[in-house]
Amino acid sequence: MDRLKGRKIIVTGGASGIGAATARLFRQEGAAVAVLDRSEADAAAVARGCGAVAVAADVSDAVAVPRAVAAAAEAMGGLDGVVNAAGIFSPAGIADTTPELFSRTLAVNVLGTFLVIQAAAALLLAAGRATIVNIGSGVGIMPTGPGSTAYVASKGGVIAMTKAIAQELAPAIRVNVVCPGAVDTPMTQGFLRAASGAVDPAIAGRYALKRAATAEELAAAILFLTSDESSFVTGITLPVDGGRTFH
Repeated sequence: MDRLKGRKIIVTGGASGIGAATARLFRQEGAAVAVLDRSEADAAAVARGCGAVAVAADVSDAVAVPRAVAAAAEAMGGLDGVVNAAGIFSPAGIADTTPELFSRTLAVNVLGTFLVIQAAAALLLAAGRATIVNIGSGVGIMPTGPGSTAYVASKGGVIAMTKAIAQELAPAIRVNVVCPGAVDTPMTQGFLRAASGAVDPAIAGRYALKRAATAEELAAAILFLTSDESSFVTGITLPVDGGRTFH
């Protein structure tokens, strides 16, 4: 229960889904955690529940992000880790993807990830040994089929950006990306479940394990890449996708 004892970590998108599960697990493992989310009320609720601190910011806001990162670091007494779990999703294909939707998706998923890393980099370097884990997606490696044009583009961007940043920030900061498959979270409810309420068999059938993941299963992978157990791992793309993309 002490794999992150003494660590000080920001989790973006920490008010729900993978981010919230990660914040709770990291607290259980001894880390100080700042839950950063655009919903101040939801971030505060998660933070109260696990003994974290809450900071409100839209990760795509270039003015708000540095202030939020600085506030989180001050509240925790430093910073030596970031988990970029903030993200948005749309199933729209080419015909239904407006320029506004495309821009907003990249602004949150790619630019937001970059802005948080940029704002945190000096603090992470000062820590001497730090970690960044970004959340990509299995569709950024291999799309499941037509649709989700902007989302696929954004997650492919996160994967490529992670490799570049891992090279730039080594050896002091390890940077990796986790690529989930279908995960049962509030963000996926609109397409993951059939009318019966169960996970859509057509979606589950794409996976060797024949089901969706829980947010807690993704948090466990993020924990591995944040902990010293992965001390010789940087720049990797880790699919946590139930066997949809075998490599």
